[in-house]
Amino acid sequence: MSTFLDDGRAVSRSMRLARAADPRSWPLALRVVMVTTLLALVALLTVGAYLSSVIADGLYEQRRDRVLEDTLEVRGDLSETLSEVSGATSTQQQDAVNAFVQTAGGQGGGDRREVVLIPVETSGTLLPVASSDGSLFNEIDDELSAAVGEQPDSLSWRSIGREDAAGRTHPALLVGTRVIVPGGGSYDLYLVYSLEEEQESLAFVQRVILGGGTVLLALIVGIAIVVARMVTTPLKRAAHAAERLAAGDLTSRVEVEGGDELARVGDSFNEMARNLEQKVADLTELSHVQQRFVSDVSHELRTPLTTIRMASSVLDARSQDLPGELRRTTELLSAQVQRFEVLLADLLEISRFDAGAAELEASRQDIDALVERALEDVRPLASDRGCALDLHLAGDDVVAIVDARRIDRILRNLLTNAIEHGAGHPVLVQTASDADSVAVVVQDHGHGISPEAAQRVFDRFWRADPSRARTLGGTGLGLSISAEDARLHDGWLQAWGREGEGAVFRLTIPRRPGAVLSRSPLLLERPFDGSAAAAAVSSTPTGEIRVGPGLLPDLDGTAEDPPAGPEDTGGER
Repeated sequence: MSTFLDDGRAVSRSMRLARAADPRSWPLALRVVMVTTLLALVALLTVGAYLSSVIADGLYEQRRDRVLEDTLEVRGDLSETLSEVSGATSTQQQDAVNAFVQTAGGQGGGDRREVVLIPVETSGTLLPVASSDGSLFNEIDDELSAAVGEQPDSLSWRSIGREDAAGRTHPALLVGTRVIVPGGGSYDLYLVYSLEEEQESLAFVQRVILGGGTVLLALIVGIAIVVARMVTTPLKRAAHAAERLAAGDLTSRVEVEGGDELARVGDSFNEMARNLEQKVADLTELSHVQQRFVSDVSHELRTPLTTIRMASSVLDARSQDLPGELRRTTELLSAQVQRFEVLLADLLEISRFDAGAAELEASRQDIDALVERALEDVRPLASDRGCALDLHLAGDDVVAIVDARRIDRILRNLLTNAIEHGAGHPVLVQTASDADSVAVVVQDHGHGISPEAAQRVFDRFWRADPSRARTLGGTGLGLSISAEDARLHDGWLQAWGREGEGAVFRLTIPRRPGAVLSRSPLLLERPFDGSAAAAAVSSTPTGEIRVGPGLLPDLDGTAEDPPAGPEDTGGER
């Protein structure tokens, strides 16, 4: 059992965790705020990414255009410089080129750049390589050199990364072009322009977008909370009012404010509650009138019934002196008077249940002894019907604190019904107990009842087959009273069966009144195999274990049941 309980608790915990993880189980206000926040966050990230991309492209294109214009100017200045020194000595030419490279590779400012001048192997006098930064040679690859050589009059460029003195990498733009000096050879001019300022401008814009988006998101969350409260507060009031109404407070109403759609919902709920309160009041008054009528009629009929019974007794005592037809009439009168007395007694008992005046006169009783006594009472009836009574008592510790008169009435009603509807087949009677409860099962193998009929078999005056003759003069209130007696003991009276095979009635009562039942020592749903050996122990109310033909073994197991068994009030089968 401990394993079962541990598994049950584990399953219960997993189910609770699953419900908690299901967003549909979260409060409406929380879901509204979360959905609004997520959608707003997605929208802000999308807009921010789009703006950042557009601004980055704009800054790059603007800087690139300025770089290309500046490169053309540098190329023109270099061409003029080389033309001016074309007739000078090589030392003068080298000095002029170095001065130009150092001057063109200016430091600081928005046009900060580095310059590399590489001679091309052609005819003419070539000057040595000149560079404002020796590390720039690592940035010039064969692909860029080939592109510069293929298009001498155009500019070729690409984006690169440059490290500063602190080791941080910044974006830069490398531009290459070819300078041809008539009579002085050809040179490849490469210029590197830093994009650090543009990168800083983009980072600043991104920080502004991020900060503005955060503030805007906070505002949206606040607005969502306010809107969610505006919507959910009236709904919470309606829900609380509905819960109070469901709990039985028919005066519960919704506080309505304004005239919007939610206010109309509140007005509709209040109107429904008023109508329901009026209907319940009308039905309650009608029920009280019916109860008073049944009680008054039952009491008023006792006096004329007493007179009729006395007259019937006189006629019955002298029936042997009467002619044949009158003797038969006297016997019928006596039988109907007895039936009328039973009906009147049942109506009075029902009226006491309806008025809440029924009380237990409980004492310590042996359930096996009560079953044996009830069997002795119905044994003549079983003999007349040719019905065998198959009794299997628990034998040990079947003691409970019960009202012996009411338990005896329940047992006699169950046994009488089983014999009447058993079609002469054996009737099985079995008792069992566990630590908390005792149980009695009465099983017949007669006409049987359907599962649908088993739900109504305890209704007052209800009959499974209205056309069936009542050979025992039943009132239609026996099982109803029995169910009420079981309820007084905080127990269950349940029915189950199959049409054409039989019916099973099970009485389960706690050992002490007031205890809450959770299971029964005997199984309710069991096979109908025509022998006395069909019984089983199961861990669930619907499980069954078939036992082969033979004597029915003693049951010491238990069959679980839901906390709310079918203890509805009702009548005879």
